[in-house]
Amino acid sequence: MPSEPELIPGNIFLIRLKTLATLALLLLVLPLNLTLTAVALLTATLTKPFQPRSLAANPQTILISGGKMTKALQLARSFHNAGHRVILIETHKYWLTGHRYSWAIDKFYTVPNPESPEYPQALLDIVKQEGVDVYVPVCSPVASYYDAAVQTILAPYCSVMHVDLEMLERLDDKYQFATAAQALGLRVPKSYLITNPQQVIDFDFTGEQRKYIIKSIPYDSIRRLDLTKLPCDTPAETAAFVKSLPISECKPWIMQEYIPGQEYCTHSTVRAGHLQLHCCCESSAFQVNYEHVDRSDIEDWIRTFAGSLKLTGQISLDFMQAEDDGEVYAIECNPRTHSAITMFYNHPDVAQAYLQPNEIEQTVQPLSSSRPTYWIYHEIWRLLTHLYSPKLTWQRLQIIIQGKDAIFDWQDPLPFLMVHHWQIPLLLLGNLRNPKQWIRIDFNIGKLVEIGGD
Repeated sequence: MPSEPELIPGNIFLIRLKTLATLALLLLVLPLNLTLTAVALLTATLTKPFQPRSLAANPQTILISGGKMTKALQLARSFHNAGHRVILIETHKYWLTGHRYSWAIDKFYTVPNPESPEYPQALLDIVKQEGVDVYVPVCSPVASYYDAAVQTILAPYCSVMHVDLEMLERLDDKYQFATAAQALGLRVPKSYLITNPQQVIDFDFTGEQRKYIIKSIPYDSIRRLDLTKLPCDTPAETAAFVKSLPISECKPWIMQEYIPGQEYCTHSTVRAGHLQLHCCCESSAFQVNYEHVDRSDIEDWIRTFAGSLKLTGQISLDFMQAEDDGEVYAIECNPRTHSAITMFYNHPDVAQAYLQPNEIEQTVQPLSSSRPTYWIYHEIWRLLTHLYSPKLTWQRLQIIIQGKDAIFDWQDPLPFLMVHHWQIPLLLLGNLRNPKQWIRIDFNIGKLVEIGGD
């Protein structure tokens, strides 16, 4: 993770100005959202007695982490609607998460950061105190390691819907993942492990049909979006670029064939290698729109991969359909929950897919009635930046009209109000007191994306 640059007084002023302007905009729309929430609360209160709640044949207590993220809220609602009891947890820093006010949440706890030595015991105490049956981690790239490591401690008390530590390290490592997939005869781009910039400088690009990109194997929230093509225009530019990157034995990178084409992202929930739940979407660099597409070739790739490795847990894979040969290539695997799971907002069988120990009859996929999901404030920002183009403005309006906000729910409206007018404002106020360079607000994961942040 890149270190936070030292801030000069001029930069601090600009950061505070941006933060104050953002707070003012949120305050400006507060009356509208208060009215919407009040109407939804009144409607839900009046209609709730007449809406039967599903009663699970075997009600269980489900522990879900990552409480600040929308995908955790969606899973909580899915389990709750199926008749299960839901416990939500988040780290102490994000005690203010608006999702804790969801009617789907029975209890909320904060825990130390996963890197902390106190994390395993804190998790175990909650599991024992609440009689947790299943732990479903909704974790960040960093936390996924610790949630895999804690399985041995939790195993006597509950099951954990997460890959084990050895498998996580294989899948999370972009180079090891590519090697494992290639060994199974599955299509992946050409990939090379890079532990020294000199390896790239000395690489013979002669005769290569495609350019290459280089990506950090440890998660890098800032540089992960850098798609600089290699080689650069001159050897000197190539050398200067790779020498600017923190490449070392301790922080290895992968140089991977760049495949122009359409990118896809997926979420899959698997048990003992069986694909229980699956969805697939067209992707983009900053993914905040999800619409299911039926890609049997991608689904078959995942079935083969998960079945061969007997995976249990949640895996998210990124694919590229090459524009030259039309083939699908898997470019990386993230062994954790994907935000695309928000597309299951109206599906009644999500809990069954996670909890049923044996193979379900048919893989759960988004319903045909499921509308594309988005985050309204991201869409409004895009709408404002596209006002110069009537065509683009109309496209964004269509997305809002035809889709569904991933947080707002008429039967559970409080999280929408509390995320936008409690959680995010308090984070902004914290940044006002202790200024840090922040790039954007990500309402999906419920945080400020800061330089050198978590």
